[in-house]
Amino acid sequence: MARVDAAAARSGIDSFGLMLRAGEAVAAAALRLFPGALRFVVLCGPGNNGGDGYVAASALARSGCHVALFSLAEVSALKGDAARAEAACPVPVFPIERYTPAKGDLVIDALFGAGLSRDLPDEAQGVIRRVREQNLPVLAVDLPSGIDGQTGAVRGYAFRAVHTVTFMARKPGHVLLPGRMHCGSLEVFDIGIPSRIVETEAGALRINGPQVWASQARLALAEDHKYSRGHLTVLSGPETATGAARLSAEAGLIAGAGLVTLASPATALSVNAAHLTAVMLTRMDTAGDLSAWLSDTRRNTYVLGPGFGDLDRARAFTLMIGEAGRRLVLDADGISAFKASAGELKEAFGKSDPRLVVTPHEGEFSRLFPDIAADTRIGKVDKALAAASALGGIVVYKGADTVIAAPDGRAAIEETAPPSLATAGSGDVLAGIIGARLANGLPAFEAACAGVHQHAQAGLRAGRTLTAETLVGHILPD
Repeated sequence: MARVDAAAARSGIDSFGLMLRAGEAVAAAALRLFPGALRFVVLCGPGNNGGDGYVAASALARSGCHVALFSLAEVSALKGDAARAEAACPVPVFPIERYTPAKGDLVIDALFGAGLSRDLPDEAQGVIRRVREQNLPVLAVDLPSGIDGQTGAVRGYAFRAVHTVTFMARKPGHVLLPGRMHCGSLEVFDIGIPSRIVETEAGALRINGPQVWASQARLALAEDHKYSRGHLTVLSGPETATGAARLSAEAGLIAGAGLVTLASPATALSVNAAHLTAVMLTRMDTAGDLSAWLSDTRRNTYVLGPGFGDLDRARAFTLMIGEAGRRLVLDADGISAFKASAGELKEAFGKSDPRLVVTPHEGEFSRLFPDIAADTRIGKVDKALAAASALGGIVVYKGADTVIAAPDGRAAIEETAPPSLATAGSGDVLAGIIGARLANGLPAFEAACAGVHQHAQAGLRAGRTLTAETLVGHILPD
């Protein structure tokens, strides 16, 4: 957005005019959403976010509101548009230390916007604590102060807003956790910057949704047969741990793979056979068994890891699948088998377009990418992108704010996943859905994005009492 603002100014757009529209949008939201406020308290910072606050205070004063205005900085130190906005504001400005929260206040937070990348100063943290102790409603300008706009991290301490007004586009801090939980309801206001400027300066980060993969999706054809829709092979664990692989297999079949086979150790065949109908079953114990299975090129996609157990065997099978040129979703034990060895996976899978999708939760991510996970300077999106580059494949960094990242720099954030997905077996279902999309022929990044979104939507349909078994039944074609 800093680049967007600069490009807008270079194109001849009046930057102060943009500030006027932004500040007046904030005032309008305050009047619309908090008509019973006894006092509108505007807290202004030292930059353009503070400038938006001065404009909002002016607009509220013109509307006949009781407005109190407090500044974190000496007004004599303000520059540019912020200084101009303060000079035009009829409301007297007091130091922020003078603010005493009172019942009936609406706090308009214009201290720091999305550009914050350092801890808040003590004075700002102090006023946030006083406001939170009084449980006063907060309307945030751009992003609640204390939230890092790039990572969603809390920088020392942060407001919890009831409503946030941002401009032109959402920022990562609005979507990533914990920032998302601090924003309340979110309003994106168009202040008049042409969309062509926003699109030109935007990066490759998107909200996950059908627009990410729709252009790559394969349409169903009348002449389709099961192999043209893709054959998904899911590798099972031992007889005491077969459920996870069956969940993946059943999810893959419902999600659209034309044929799904569960490859099972001999000792688990009877257990798996007792639970399967539409999913096929084959015996697979040794590297020789896998080699024979790979000789049929129609068997194009694999899921390995859920409940697999034997890490040495997982490692050997994974490398064989990679060297055979097949696509693979690597999850759970499959990820743990490559502790701190992402380079080995890149060597096996990274010789062409991405064919590997890994789906780590926080702990698995730390095992596979320990150096990246330990880097406290970067947030979840940048960690996922660094991991995808190191892997040469797609990283699905799971959580309530799952990030899907590709080695070419593309990334997407899934924002619709419900908390009820935090249940045993949910990740196994996700692996199977992604496997189905890979088997259908979607490129790896698009397949991962589609699978993550399908999984989230199934969770929403399943409701609060979902289990992994019931989740499978709520998968719908995308």
